[in-house]
Amino acid sequence: MEVSGKKILIMGAARSGVAASKFLSGHGAQVILTDVKPVDAMQNVQKEVEVLGIETIWGEQPNIKKINPDFIVVSPGIPLTIPPLVEAAQNQIPVLSELELAYRFSRAPVIAVTGTNGKTTTTALVGQLFQDSGRNVIIGGNIGKPLISDVEGLTAQDLIVAEVSSFQLEGTIDFKPRVAIILNITPDHLDRHGTMDAYRSIKAQIYKNQAEEDILILNYDDPLVKKLSRGAKSHVIFFSRRNKLEEGIYLLDGNLVINIGEGPVPICSPAEINIKGSHNLENAMAAIGAAYILGLQPEGIKKTLVNFPGVPHRLELVTELKGIKFINDSKGTNPDASIKALEAFNEPLVLIAGGRNKGSDFLEFAVRIKEKVKELVLVGEAAPEIKKAVLEKGFRLTNIHEAADYHEAVKKAYNLAVLGDIVLLSPACASFDMFDNFEERGNVFKELVLQLRG
Repeated sequence: MEVSGKKILIMGAARSGVAASKFLSGHGAQVILTDVKPVDAMQNVQKEVEVLGIETIWGEQPNIKKINPDFIVVSPGIPLTIPPLVEAAQNQIPVLSELELAYRFSRAPVIAVTGTNGKTTTTALVGQLFQDSGRNVIIGGNIGKPLISDVEGLTAQDLIVAEVSSFQLEGTIDFKPRVAIILNITPDHLDRHGTMDAYRSIKAQIYKNQAEEDILILNYDDPLVKKLSRGAKSHVIFFSRRNKLEEGIYLLDGNLVINIGEGPVPICSPAEINIKGSHNLENAMAAIGAAYILGLQPEGIKKTLVNFPGVPHRLELVTELKGIKFINDSKGTNPDASIKALEAFNEPLVLIAGGRNKGSDFLEFAVRIKEKVKELVLVGEAAPEIKKAVLEKGFRLTNIHEAADYHEAVKKAYNLAVLGDIVLLSPACASFDMFDNFEERGNVFKELVLQLRG
Protein backbone atom coordinates (compact mmCIF):
# COMPACT_ATOMS: atom_id res chain seq x y z
CA MET A 1 0.00 0.00 0.00
CA GLU A 2 1.57 3.29 -1.11
CA VAL A 3 0.83 6.23 1.20
CA SER A 4 3.74 8.60 0.55
CA GLY A 5 2.45 12.05 -0.41
CA LYS A 6 -1.17 11.15 0.28
CA LYS A 7 -3.42 13.17 2.56
CA ILE A 8 -4.84 10.92 5.26
CA LEU A 9 -7.39 11.88 7.90
CA ILE A 10 -7.25 9.99 11.20
CA MET A 11 -10.46 10.27 13.23
CA GLY A 12 -10.06 9.48 16.92
CA ALA A 13 -6.89 10.12 18.90
CA ALA A 14 -6.89 7.18 21.27
CA ARG A 15 -4.32 4.35 21.07
CA SER A 16 -5.11 3.09 17.56
CA GLY A 17 -5.50 6.58 16.08
CA VAL A 18 -2.20 7.86 17.47
CA ALA A 19 -0.40 4.67 16.38
CA ALA A 20 -1.81 4.94 12.86
CA SER A 21 -0.85 8.62 12.69
CA LYS A 22 2.76 7.93 13.65
CA PHE A 23 3.03 5.01 11.25
CA LEU A 24 1.59 6.85 8.25
CA SER A 25 3.58 10.01 8.94
CA GLY A 26 6.72 7.88 9.05
CA HIS A 27 5.85 6.61 5.57
CA GLY A 28 5.65 10.07 4.05
CA ALA A 29 1.92 10.72 4.32
CA GLN A 30 0.38 14.10 5.11
CA VAL A 31 -1.51 13.19 8.28
CA ILE A 32 -4.32 15.09 9.96
CA LEU A 33 -5.31 13.73 13.38
CA THR A 34 -8.69 14.78 14.79
CA ASP A 35 -10.76 14.21 17.93
CA VAL A 36 -13.93 15.83 19.24
CA LYS A 37 -12.44 16.07 22.73
CA PRO A 38 -11.53 19.65 23.70
CA VAL A 39 -8.05 21.10 23.27
CA ASP A 40 -7.31 20.96 27.00
CA ALA A 41 -7.92 17.20 27.07
CA MET A 42 -5.57 16.56 24.14
CA GLN A 43 -2.41 18.33 25.30
CA ASN A 44 -0.42 15.13 25.89
CA VAL A 45 -1.31 13.78 22.46
CA GLN A 46 -0.55 17.16 20.89
CA LYS A 47 2.98 17.12 22.30
CA GLU A 48 3.45 13.52 21.15
CA VAL A 49 2.50 14.09 17.50
CA GLU A 50 3.39 17.70 16.72
CA VAL A 51 7.14 16.90 16.68
CA LEU A 52 6.38 14.54 13.78
CA GLY A 53 4.71 17.30 11.77
CA ILE A 54 1.24 15.82 12.19
CA GLU A 55 -1.55 18.39 11.87
CA THR A 56 -4.25 18.23 14.57
CA ILE A 57 -7.87 19.35 14.87
CA TRP A 58 -9.41 19.17 18.37
CA GLY A 59 -12.87 19.85 19.73
CA GLU A 60 -14.89 19.57 16.52
CA GLN A 61 -15.82 17.23 13.70
CA PRO A 62 -13.55 17.51 10.64
CA ASN A 63 -14.78 19.27 7.49
CA ILE A 64 -14.50 16.49 4.92
CA LYS A 65 -15.09 18.75 1.91
CA LYS A 66 -12.38 21.17 3.04
CA ILE A 67 -9.80 18.50 3.94
CA ASN A 68 -10.60 16.25 0.94
CA PRO A 69 -8.47 13.30 2.16
CA ASP A 70 -7.36 10.38 -0.01
CA PHE A 71 -8.70 8.08 2.69
CA ILE A 72 -9.77 8.07 6.33
CA VAL A 73 -8.64 5.83 9.19
CA VAL A 74 -11.36 5.67 11.84
CA SER A 75 -10.95 4.58 15.46
CA PRO A 76 -13.18 1.72 16.67
CA GLY A 77 -15.20 3.91 19.03
CA ILE A 78 -16.50 6.13 16.21
CA PRO A 79 -19.70 4.97 14.45
CA LEU A 80 -19.68 5.09 10.66
CA THR A 81 -23.05 6.83 10.81
CA ILE A 82 -21.74 10.23 11.99
CA PRO A 83 -22.11 13.03 9.38
CA PRO A 84 -18.43 13.34 8.32
CA LEU A 85 -18.19 9.60 7.58
CA VAL A 86 -21.55 9.56 5.78
CA GLU A 87 -20.27 12.46 3.67
CA ALA A 88 -17.03 10.55 3.00
CA ALA A 89 -18.98 7.52 1.81
CA GLN A 90 -21.11 9.69 -0.46
CA ASN A 91 -17.94 11.10 -2.01
CA GLN A 92 -16.37 7.63 -2.36
CA ILE A 93 -13.56 8.39 0.10
CA PRO A 94 -12.41 5.04 1.56
CA VAL A 95 -12.88 4.63 5.31
CA LEU A 96 -10.55 2.06 6.91
CA SER A 97 -10.16 0.70 10.41
CA GLU A 98 -6.69 0.49 11.93
CA LEU A 99 -7.10 -3.30 11.56
CA GLU A 100 -7.51 -2.94 7.80
CA LEU A 101 -4.52 -0.60 7.63
CA ALA A 102 -2.31 -3.03 9.54
CA TYR A 103 -3.42 -5.92 7.34
CA ARG A 104 -2.42 -4.05 4.18
CA PHE A 105 1.09 -3.45 5.50
CA SER A 106 1.75 -6.97 6.81
CA ARG A 107 3.11 -10.07 5.12
CA ALA A 108 2.34 -12.41 8.03
CA PRO A 109 -0.71 -14.68 8.05
CA VAL A 110 -3.49 -13.74 10.47
CA ILE A 111 -5.55 -15.73 12.95
CA ALA A 112 -8.52 -13.49 13.76
CA VAL A 113 -10.85 -14.08 16.71
CA THR A 114 -14.27 -12.50 17.15
CA GLY A 115 -17.46 -13.16 19.08
CA THR A 116 -19.48 -11.40 21.74
CA ASN A 117 -17.58 -13.00 24.61
CA GLY A 118 -14.32 -14.89 25.06
CA LYS A 119 -12.33 -13.00 22.40
CA THR A 120 -9.54 -11.84 24.68
CA THR A 121 -9.02 -15.19 26.39
CA THR A 122 -9.07 -17.11 23.11
CA THR A 123 -6.75 -14.64 21.37
CA ALA A 124 -4.26 -14.75 24.24
CA LEU A 125 -4.43 -18.56 24.36
CA VAL A 126 -3.90 -18.96 20.60
CA GLY A 127 -0.96 -16.56 20.80
CA GLN A 128 0.53 -18.49 23.72
CA LEU A 129 0.16 -21.82 21.89
CA PHE A 130 2.23 -20.58 18.97
CA GLN A 131 4.74 -18.69 21.14
CA ASP A 132 5.32 -21.87 23.12
CA SER A 133 6.03 -23.67 19.84
CA GLY A 134 8.79 -21.16 19.05
CA ARG A 135 6.89 -19.12 16.45
CA ASN A 136 7.36 -15.35 16.29
CA VAL A 137 3.87 -14.08 17.14
CA ILE A 138 2.32 -10.61 17.36
CA ILE A 139 -0.81 -10.50 19.55
CA GLY A 140 -2.94 -7.40 19.15
CA GLY A 141 -5.99 -5.78 17.62
CA ASN A 142 -8.64 -5.20 20.26
CA ILE A 143 -6.20 -6.53 22.88
CA GLY A 144 -2.91 -4.89 23.86
CA LYS A 145 -1.04 -2.69 21.37
CA PRO A 146 -2.55 -1.59 18.05
CA LEU A 147 -1.39 -3.96 15.32
CA ILE A 148 -0.07 -1.15 13.14
CA SER A 149 2.68 -0.57 15.72
CA ASP A 150 4.18 -4.03 15.19
CA VAL A 151 3.36 -5.39 11.74
CA GLU A 152 6.13 -3.80 9.70
CA GLY A 153 9.00 -6.18 9.13
CA LEU A 154 6.96 -9.34 9.71
CA THR A 155 7.49 -12.17 7.24
CA ALA A 156 5.34 -15.01 5.98
CA GLN A 157 6.94 -17.23 8.63
CA ASP A 158 5.66 -15.00 11.44
CA LEU A 159 2.08 -14.91 12.72
CA ILE A 160 -0.46 -12.29 13.78
CA VAL A 161 -3.14 -13.30 16.29
CA ALA A 162 -5.76 -10.57 16.40
CA GLU A 163 -8.75 -9.99 18.63
CA VAL A 164 -11.31 -8.39 16.34
CA SER A 165 -14.35 -6.44 17.52
CA SER A 166 -17.48 -5.61 15.54
CA PHE A 167 -16.39 -1.95 15.61
CA GLN A 168 -13.11 -2.86 13.89
CA LEU A 169 -14.79 -5.12 11.35
CA GLU A 170 -17.03 -2.25 10.20
CA GLY A 171 -13.96 -0.61 8.66
CA THR A 172 -12.54 -3.64 6.82
CA ILE A 173 -12.37 -3.94 3.04
CA ASP A 174 -9.64 -6.40 2.03
CA PHE A 175 -8.99 -8.00 5.44
CA LYS A 176 -8.57 -11.77 4.96
CA PRO A 177 -7.39 -13.91 7.86
CA ARG A 178 -5.84 -17.32 7.21
CA VAL A 179 -7.94 -18.61 10.12
CA ALA A 180 -11.10 -16.87 11.35
CA ILE A 181 -12.78 -17.85 14.62
CA ILE A 182 -16.32 -16.86 15.66
CA LEU A 183 -16.97 -17.92 19.24
CA ASN A 184 -20.55 -16.83 19.88
CA ILE A 185 -23.08 -14.12 19.04
CA THR A 186 -25.35 -12.79 21.78
CA PRO A 187 -26.94 -9.33 22.20
CA ASP A 188 -24.29 -6.63 22.65
CA HIS A 189 -23.55 -3.15 21.30
CA LEU A 190 -27.13 -2.85 20.08
CA ASP A 191 -26.96 0.81 21.07
CA ARG A 192 -24.60 1.15 18.07
CA HIS A 193 -25.58 -1.62 15.65
CA GLY A 194 -29.36 -1.35 16.17
CA THR A 195 -30.46 -4.95 15.54
CA MET A 196 -29.13 -8.45 16.06
CA ASP A 197 -29.24 -9.03 12.29
CA ALA A 198 -26.98 -6.02 11.74
CA TYR A 199 -24.64 -7.11 14.53
CA ARG A 200 -24.43 -10.64 13.16
CA SER A 201 -23.76 -9.36 9.62
CA ILE A 202 -20.86 -7.25 10.85
CA LYS A 203 -19.36 -10.21 12.72
CA ALA A 204 -19.63 -12.22 9.48
CA GLN A 205 -17.31 -9.74 7.75
CA ILE A 206 -14.40 -11.56 9.40
CA TYR A 207 -14.59 -14.27 6.71
CA LYS A 208 -16.11 -12.42 3.73
CA ASN A 209 -12.79 -12.38 1.81
CA GLN A 210 -11.63 -15.87 2.75
CA ALA A 211 -10.95 -18.40 -0.03
CA GLU A 212 -11.27 -22.20 -0.13
CA GLU A 213 -7.81 -22.74 1.35
CA ASP A 214 -8.63 -20.61 4.41
CA ILE A 215 -10.19 -21.91 7.64
CA LEU A 216 -13.32 -20.74 9.45
CA ILE A 217 -13.82 -22.12 12.98
CA LEU A 218 -17.40 -21.85 14.26
CA ASN A 219 -19.33 -22.71 17.43
CA TYR A 220 -21.72 -25.53 16.50
CA ASP A 221 -23.72 -25.00 19.71
CA ASP A 222 -24.56 -21.36 18.97
CA PRO A 223 -27.45 -21.23 16.44
CA LEU A 224 -26.55 -17.79 15.09
CA VAL A 225 -22.92 -18.81 14.59
CA LYS A 226 -23.72 -22.22 13.13
CA LYS A 227 -25.84 -20.65 10.39
CA LEU A 228 -22.90 -18.55 9.21
CA SER A 229 -21.33 -21.65 7.65
CA ARG A 230 -23.87 -21.46 4.82
CA GLY A 231 -22.30 -18.34 3.34
CA ALA A 232 -18.66 -19.31 3.76
CA LYS A 233 -16.31 -20.03 0.85
CA SER A 234 -13.60 -21.20 3.29
CA HIS A 235 -13.27 -24.61 4.93
CA VAL A 236 -15.51 -24.71 8.00
CA ILE A 237 -14.45 -26.51 11.18
CA PHE A 238 -16.99 -26.66 14.01
CA PHE A 239 -16.36 -27.04 17.72
CA SER A 240 -18.93 -28.29 20.23
CA ARG A 241 -19.00 -29.14 23.92
CA ARG A 242 -22.54 -30.59 23.62
CA ASN A 243 -22.43 -32.70 20.45
CA LYS A 244 -20.24 -35.39 18.93
CA LEU A 245 -19.28 -34.11 15.49
CA GLU A 246 -18.36 -35.98 12.33
CA GLU A 247 -15.53 -33.47 11.92
CA GLY A 248 -14.28 -30.79 14.29
CA ILE A 249 -13.34 -30.35 17.94
CA TYR A 250 -15.56 -32.11 20.51
CA LEU A 251 -15.67 -34.32 23.60
CA LEU A 252 -15.22 -38.07 23.25
CA ASP A 253 -14.87 -40.55 26.13
CA GLY A 254 -13.99 -37.78 28.55
CA ASN A 255 -11.34 -36.21 26.33
CA LEU A 256 -11.12 -33.17 24.10
CA VAL A 257 -10.41 -34.44 20.59
CA ILE A 258 -9.91 -32.93 17.17
CA ASN A 259 -10.97 -34.75 14.03
CA ILE A 260 -10.28 -33.10 10.69
CA GLY A 261 -10.95 -36.17 8.58
CA GLU A 262 -8.25 -38.50 9.88
CA GLY A 263 -10.06 -39.80 12.96
CA PRO A 264 -10.24 -38.29 16.46
CA VAL A 265 -6.91 -37.11 17.91
CA PRO A 266 -6.99 -36.76 21.74
CA ILE A 267 -5.62 -33.52 23.19
CA CYS A 268 -6.45 -33.58 26.93
CA SER A 269 -9.32 -33.88 29.38
CA PRO A 270 -11.34 -30.76 30.27
CA ALA A 271 -10.16 -31.06 33.89
CA GLU A 272 -6.55 -30.58 32.78
CA ILE A 273 -7.27 -27.14 31.27
CA ASN A 274 -6.12 -24.47 33.70
CA ILE A 275 -8.82 -21.89 32.86
CA LYS A 276 -12.16 -23.01 34.30
CA GLY A 277 -15.78 -22.72 33.25
CA SER A 278 -17.83 -24.08 30.35
CA HIS A 279 -17.22 -20.89 28.35
CA ASN A 280 -13.46 -21.39 28.68
CA LEU A 281 -13.83 -24.98 27.48
CA GLU A 282 -15.35 -23.53 24.30
CA ASN A 283 -12.55 -20.97 24.05
CA ALA A 284 -9.99 -23.76 24.40
CA MET A 285 -11.71 -25.82 21.70
CA ALA A 286 -11.52 -22.94 19.24
CA ALA A 287 -7.85 -22.37 20.07
CA ILE A 288 -7.07 -26.07 19.66
CA GLY A 289 -8.61 -25.97 16.18
CA ALA A 290 -6.43 -23.07 15.05
CA ALA A 291 -3.29 -24.56 16.57
CA TYR A 292 -3.69 -28.10 15.22
CA ILE A 293 -4.76 -27.03 11.73
CA LEU A 294 -1.66 -24.83 11.44
CA GLY A 295 0.66 -27.65 12.42
CA LEU A 296 1.09 -27.71 16.21
CA GLN A 297 1.35 -31.15 17.83
CA PRO A 298 -1.07 -32.50 20.49
CA GLU A 299 1.65 -32.75 23.16
CA GLY A 300 2.59 -29.09 22.81
CA ILE A 301 -1.04 -27.98 22.71
CA LYS A 302 -1.79 -29.86 25.92
CA LYS A 303 1.23 -28.41 27.72
CA THR A 304 0.06 -24.85 26.98
CA LEU A 305 -3.54 -25.61 28.00
CA VAL A 306 -2.38 -27.02 31.32
CA ASN A 307 -0.29 -23.93 32.11
CA PHE A 308 -2.19 -21.02 30.54
CA PRO A 309 -3.25 -18.69 33.41
CA GLY A 310 -6.02 -16.76 31.66
CA VAL A 311 -6.16 -12.99 31.17
CA PRO A 312 -6.50 -10.05 33.57
CA HIS A 313 -10.03 -8.88 34.42
CA ARG A 314 -11.61 -12.19 33.35
CA LEU A 315 -12.40 -14.42 36.36
CA GLU A 316 -9.15 -13.15 37.87
CA LEU A 317 -8.48 -14.14 41.47
CA VAL A 318 -7.49 -10.96 43.33
CA THR A 319 -6.94 -12.37 46.82
CA GLU A 320 -8.49 -14.42 49.60
CA LEU A 321 -9.28 -12.61 52.84
CA LYS A 322 -10.69 -14.33 55.93
CA GLY A 323 -11.79 -17.26 53.77
CA ILE A 324 -13.53 -15.01 51.22
CA LYS A 325 -12.28 -15.07 47.63
CA PHE A 326 -12.43 -11.89 45.54
CA ILE A 327 -12.78 -12.39 41.77
CA ASN A 328 -12.32 -9.61 39.21
CA ASP A 329 -14.44 -10.13 36.12
CA SER A 330 -14.56 -6.51 35.00
CA LYS A 331 -14.42 -7.74 31.41
CA GLY A 332 -17.99 -8.97 31.89
CA THR A 333 -19.39 -6.01 29.96
CA ASN A 334 -22.69 -7.59 28.86
CA PRO A 335 -25.23 -9.93 30.48
CA ASP A 336 -24.13 -13.05 28.60
CA ALA A 337 -20.52 -12.63 29.76
CA SER A 338 -21.65 -12.22 33.36
CA ILE A 339 -23.98 -15.21 33.11
CA LYS A 340 -20.97 -17.30 32.11
CA ALA A 341 -19.08 -15.93 35.11
CA LEU A 342 -21.89 -16.91 37.48
CA GLU A 343 -21.99 -20.40 35.98
CA ALA A 344 -18.26 -20.89 36.59
CA PHE A 345 -18.71 -21.10 40.38
CA ASN A 346 -20.50 -23.41 42.79
CA GLU A 347 -19.68 -21.39 45.93
CA PRO A 348 -22.15 -18.82 47.38
CA LEU A 349 -21.77 -15.54 45.50
CA VAL A 350 -21.91 -11.90 46.51
CA LEU A 351 -22.18 -10.18 43.14
CA ILE A 352 -21.24 -6.59 42.29
CA ALA A 353 -22.96 -5.53 39.04
CA GLY A 354 -23.97 -2.43 37.12
CA GLY A 355 -22.53 0.22 34.85
CA ARG A 356 -23.67 1.59 31.50
CA ASN A 357 -26.17 -0.50 29.57
CA LYS A 358 -25.26 -1.09 25.91
CA GLY A 359 -28.83 -1.83 24.86
CA SER A 360 -29.03 -5.17 26.67
CA ASP A 361 -31.98 -6.95 28.26
CA PHE A 362 -31.21 -8.06 31.84
CA LEU A 363 -34.00 -10.62 32.31
CA GLU A 364 -31.98 -13.78 31.59
CA PHE A 365 -29.17 -12.38 33.74
CA ALA A 366 -31.76 -11.85 36.48
CA VAL A 367 -32.83 -15.50 36.28
CA ARG A 368 -29.23 -16.63 36.83
CA ILE A 369 -28.81 -14.15 39.68
CA LYS A 370 -31.82 -15.67 41.44
CA GLU A 371 -30.30 -19.14 40.98
CA LYS A 372 -26.68 -18.39 41.90
CA VAL A 373 -26.38 -15.19 43.97
CA LYS A 374 -27.03 -14.79 47.70
CA GLU A 375 -26.43 -11.02 47.89
CA LEU A 376 -26.48 -8.46 45.05
CA VAL A 377 -24.65 -5.13 45.22
CA LEU A 378 -25.65 -2.69 42.46
CA VAL A 379 -23.66 0.34 41.33
CA GLY A 380 -23.71 2.65 38.30
CA GLU A 381 -26.22 3.93 35.75
CA ALA A 382 -27.91 0.60 35.03
CA ALA A 383 -28.49 -0.29 38.71
CA PRO A 384 -32.23 0.58 38.53
CA GLU A 385 -32.70 -1.55 35.38
CA ILE A 386 -30.97 -4.57 36.92
CA LYS A 387 -32.90 -4.11 40.17
CA LYS A 388 -36.20 -4.06 38.29
CA ALA A 389 -35.25 -7.20 36.34
CA VAL A 390 -34.18 -9.25 39.38
CA LEU A 391 -37.28 -8.25 41.36
CA GLU A 392 -39.43 -9.29 38.40
CA LYS A 393 -37.73 -12.72 38.48
CA GLY A 394 -38.33 -13.18 42.21
CA PHE A 395 -35.03 -12.11 43.79
CA ARG A 396 -35.67 -10.81 47.31
CA LEU A 397 -35.55 -7.06 47.83
CA THR A 398 -33.77 -7.56 51.15
CA ASN A 399 -30.85 -9.16 49.28
CA ILE A 400 -30.35 -6.15 47.00
CA HIS A 401 -27.91 -3.48 48.16
CA GLU A 402 -27.20 -0.23 46.30
CA ALA A 403 -23.89 1.64 46.36
CA ALA A 404 -22.99 5.13 45.23
CA ASP A 405 -19.49 4.21 44.06
CA TYR A 406 -17.01 1.34 43.97
CA HIS A 407 -15.53 2.15 47.36
CA GLU A 408 -18.95 1.63 48.92
CA ALA A 409 -19.76 -1.37 46.72
CA VAL A 410 -16.60 -3.28 47.71
CA LYS A 411 -17.06 -2.47 51.38
CA LYS A 412 -20.71 -3.60 51.35
CA ALA A 413 -19.86 -6.81 49.47
CA TYR A 414 -17.13 -7.65 52.00
CA ASN A 415 -19.44 -7.06 54.95
CA LEU A 416 -22.13 -9.26 53.37
CA ALA A 417 -19.76 -12.17 52.64
CA VAL A 418 -18.84 -14.94 55.06
CA LEU A 419 -16.26 -17.72 55.14
CA GLY A 420 -16.47 -19.77 51.92
CA ASP A 421 -18.19 -17.07 49.86
CA ILE A 422 -16.94 -15.44 46.68
CA VAL A 423 -17.21 -11.71 46.08
CA LEU A 424 -17.52 -11.47 42.31
CA LEU A 425 -17.28 -8.29 40.27
CA SER A 426 -19.03 -9.06 36.98
CA PRO A 427 -20.89 -5.91 35.96
CA ALA A 428 -22.84 -7.09 32.86
CA CYS A 429 -22.40 -3.50 31.65
CA ALA A 430 -19.88 -1.18 30.05
CA SER A 431 -17.67 0.89 32.33
CA PHE A 432 -18.06 4.30 30.73
CA ASP A 433 -20.43 5.77 33.34
CA MET A 434 -17.59 5.80 35.90
CA PHE A 435 -14.35 4.74 34.18
CA ASP A 436 -12.45 5.14 30.92
CA ASN A 437 -12.52 1.39 30.23
CA PHE A 438 -13.06 -2.01 31.87
CA GLU A 439 -9.35 -2.24 32.71
CA GLU A 440 -9.52 0.87 34.88
CA ARG A 441 -12.66 -0.47 36.56
CA GLY A 442 -10.99 -3.80 37.29
CA ASN A 443 -7.85 -2.15 38.61
CA VAL A 444 -9.85 0.09 40.94
CA PHE A 445 -11.71 -2.98 42.22
CA LYS A 446 -8.42 -4.79 42.87
CA GLU A 447 -6.95 -1.79 44.69
CA LEU A 448 -10.02 -1.45 46.91
CA VAL A 449 -10.02 -5.16 47.69
CA LEU A 450 -6.35 -5.10 48.67
CA GLN A 451 -7.04 -2.07 50.90
CA LEU A 452 -9.43 -4.24 52.91
CA ARG A 453 -6.38 -5.93 54.40
CA GLY A 454 -5.69 -2.67 56.22
